[in-house]
Amino acid sequence: MIDFCSIPLTFRHQRNADGLSDEMLSKLLNDGAGGKPTAGQLLAVAAGVGVATALGYGVYRLLRYRAAQQPPSEWHRVGEVSDLWIYPIKSCGAVRVRQFECSPIGPQVGFLRDRIFMVVKSADGKFITGRSHPTLVLVQPAFDAQYERMTLSAPGMMDIGVDVRKLLESSAPGSAEVWDQPVAAVDCGEEVARWLSRFLLSEDFGLRLVYYPLDRPTRPVREKNRIHRLLTARDSGALHDATSYMLVSEGSVADVNARLDKPVPALQFRANILVKGPSAFEEDDWRWIRIGDTVYRNVKPCTRCLFTNVDPETGVSSPEQEPLTTLRKYRLKPGLGQSPVVGMQMGIRTLGAIGLGDAVYVG
Repeated sequence: MIDFCSIPLTFRHQRNADGLSDEMLSKLLNDGAGGKPTAGQLLAVAAGVGVATALGYGVYRLLRYRAAQQPPSEWHRVGEVSDLWIYPIKSCGAVRVRQFECSPIGPQVGFLRDRIFMVVKSADGKFITGRSHPTLVLVQPAFDAQYERMTLSAPGMMDIGVDVRKLLESSAPGSAEVWDQPVAAVDCGEEVARWLSRFLLSEDFGLRLVYYPLDRPTRPVREKNRIHRLLTARDSGALHDATSYMLVSEGSVADVNARLDKPVPALQFRANILVKGPSAFEEDDWRWIRIGDTVYRNVKPCTRCLFTNVDPETGVSSPEQEPLTTLRKYRLKPGLGQSPVVGMQMGIRTLGAIGLGDAVYVG
């Protein structure tokens, strides 16, 4: 345990260690002719004191930062896991699961992994999302019992299969972009590219499906997210916007719905973990979270965009721009502009597995 009350004492010791003792100050200020210090001597002393103070403050900040990275020794229970979702394709449908492994790049069950696929433009490799193409949510993935083969379905389309195991084991990586950041990506072939283009664009070409072939995050924190000092590059996940895990409480969803004429399902907030028990927006103030044998850090509030208005059942964006309009009336936070907050984005600190009914602890 770090005793921060000792920090001022540390500063004094550091100052003396740097040679600025009372005796040395006296010598520095004695010019040998009448005892009056020169301007140069005064500037030298001021510079020395400034360096010592800056160094001491830097040590203080470092100690505080290190302390903030250590999980707490005491926890208290706040609820339990009531639902779990994995979104294998960015902006597409969710796969509800009873449990998942928590990897460095996000939730996974076998080759079912969170945001490991995304749809990109053929021309430049830039990804598309439900913000610009809301019908993406109607592309519904499903996996076989071994979680090795993915089947995609969509209204008016014949199902199409993607052998995920084969792709991950045999393909050479190329590249794509997530928010203008280059990322390793492997193309999934002509057949699924044509299928997606026909469904989303009513054309035979224009879109591709790619997947992330690595087992670790590789992107730095986006410029706009650097205000969140606890968010690090190791939290960026596979093809996620900001972090590899997102949590919201049933209480928060209920609070939003109580203000809407037409309630929205919890799935519309696209969390990985839904928790029952906490009061509305209690998760805003959690610092550390423990579920099963996993430990997470709350690294960023989950800011909401136009995609929050898209109904996951119909693929239609609300004409009234709800729930975003209502959220902007009472869920804006300082420094985050017009993006209201519902839920939190987490960075994983201890790997493991979680399941439905697991107790949720905070510290």
